[in-house]
Amino acid sequence: MRNPMRIPLSAVLGIASVLGAGISSRASAQAALASSAPVWTPAKPFVKPSEAELKKRLTPLQFQVTQLGATEQPFHNEYWDNHAPGIYVDVVSGEPLFSSLDKYESGTGWPSFTRPLVPADVKTDDDRSLGMDRTEVRSAHANSHLGHVFDDGPPPTGLRYCMNSAAMRFIPANKLTAEGYGQFAKLFQK
Repeated sequence: MRNPMRIPLSAVLGIASVLGAGISSRASAQAALASSAPVWTPAKPFVKPSEAELKKRLTPLQFQVTQLGATEQPFHNEYWDNHAPGIYVDVVSGEPLFSSLDKYESGTGWPSFTRPLVPADVKTDDDRSLGMDRTEVRSAHANSHLGHVFDDGPPPTGLRYCMNSAAMRFIPANKLTAEGYGQFAKLFQK
């Protein structure tokens, strides 16, 4: 039987915007977070490279994770224990995904976040592979497999975005402007 709590985030946000105050406090909080979230506009429209080009550009693990939906090993990946300030972007498209400000120690061995940095750059789909009922997280522009979202995270969202390091590239806060993400630098100013 399908767990009724595994509703895609996009559906929750859509319902919250329609029903407003009649939604649970968690869904209302999600809607408020989405409405106040930053928006990112790339310098030029993203066109996804061919599979052959992606195989050249990405490491074998990055290709397996982003294009074939693989999962990297816990505790043996680049960002599970990264505590530096900055943002995480899609390794294929560069679209901003998550912020270190929303990263927390989940104990799972994968980088975990309470919410996306730019909700419009993240989408969810039902994933019933491996005999499980999960919610898959993908990047909106590149359609890269990023990981899964679960309902066992801390406040303020109650969500755990459990991501694969191989699907992301980390940009330190002090390099955001140089890398073309200057609009997010203010998040890290004291």
